Amino acid sequence: MPIYVYKARTVGGQSQSGEINASTEADVVGQLRRRRLVVVSVKEKPKELKMSFGRRIKTRDLVLFTRQFATMINAGLPLVQSLDILAAQQPNKRVAEKIQAVLSDVESGSTLADAMGRHKEFFSDIYVNMVAAGEAGGILDVILLRLAEYLEAADKLRRKVRGAMFYPVTVLLFAGLAIAALLIFVIPTFAGFFESSNVPLPLPTRIVMGISDFLLAYWWAVAGVLVAIGWLIRAYRQTSEGRLVTDRLLLRVPVFGNVLRKAAIARFSRTLGTLVQSGVPILDGLEITARTAGNRVVEDAIMKSRASIAGGETIAEPLKRSDVFPPMVVQMINVGEQTGGLDDMLSKIADFYDDEVEAAVGALTSIIEPVMIVFLGAIVGGMVVAMYLPIFDIIKTVE
Repeated sequence: MPIYVYKARTVGGQSQSGEINASTEADVVGQLRRRRLVVVSVKEKPKELKMSFGRRIKTRDLVLFTRQFATMINAGLPLVQSLDILAAQQPNKRVAEKIQAVLSDVESGSTLADAMGRHKEFFSDIYVNMVAAGEAGGILDVILLRLAEYLEAADKLRRKVRGAMFYPVTVLLFAGLAIAALLIFVIPTFAGFFESSNVPLPLPTRIVMGISDFLLAYWWAVAGVLVAIGWLIRAYRQTSEGRLVTDRLLLRVPVFGNVLRKAAIARFSRTLGTLVQSGVPILDGLEITARTAGNRVVEDAIMKSRASIAGGETIAEPLKRSDVFPPMVVQMINVGEQTGGLDDMLSKIADFYDDEVEAAVGALTSIIEPVMIVFLGAIVGGMVVAMYLPIFDIIKTVE
């Protein structure tokens, strides 16, 4: 999601500036107006090329820090002392630098949530808002433990979806490389033999040899076209309309779209349930959940639910109209709203759909394996047969 830099004024005329993660410039303006700020300017922050040769910050680094932090707070250690100990014992230098920066801000008088909010690349909006709720309610240790559990569940779900995507992409990549190697290195050897035999070539053989000759002569053009197509798709997806169109298409892809849909529902339920359970206001929770949805179609449905709540209506109805959330999910959320147990209901939905994602990934893998075998067998086998057909004619000629 792009980052926007804004300048605004309060009702009293004081200037404010900062950064906001949002889908579009209009979303930034809406967020600022809800804070009762007068918008002066909004610009998308240019992307920086960052080169780092240190250890990358991983989710498990954040989970470990969060659990250790919760244990220290629960044991009665002061906030500043806890952060100082955690910074000193961190094996990852980048994590240690972030904790040290937070410690410096806290010592300067900032709240823990405000200090963490200055490092969005490490502490997400969910993290910052839950910490703020924990500070306000005096249950920071409980919130931190809940955060660690949420991060572990979210990371597990993310790895499942990536695994579902990685397998077919890897197989297709190696299949493409194998076919290209046959066309570039193997087929030309046969071509030289056939030319010296002066035997008329069957149509399948001529087609395979034509493709081989084209690749040998214009491989650079083929590579350039593939790179250009990839760049155009990426550029289109970075636009608001492009992301909406591509995300909608992804949800409609057979089998794979089902995995993405279930993962989006699990992510939505887990995130919103954790935020509501931690005391984050429902409107703020829905806004944060929308920004972390991972799919523009789901994000729009959540933001419509937020507008519905702000207008005094329910969350469930806009989710029903989105055609993303199944009737069972909508009904469970509706019951949770009416009974006051929305957080528990969302947790149950998240647990159910975590299992559904795992089952869907298993089904996807079981379907892809035979399809890939048949596809590769047909392509490679067809090429082999095409190149052996003239050999049979040569044998007959010799006889």
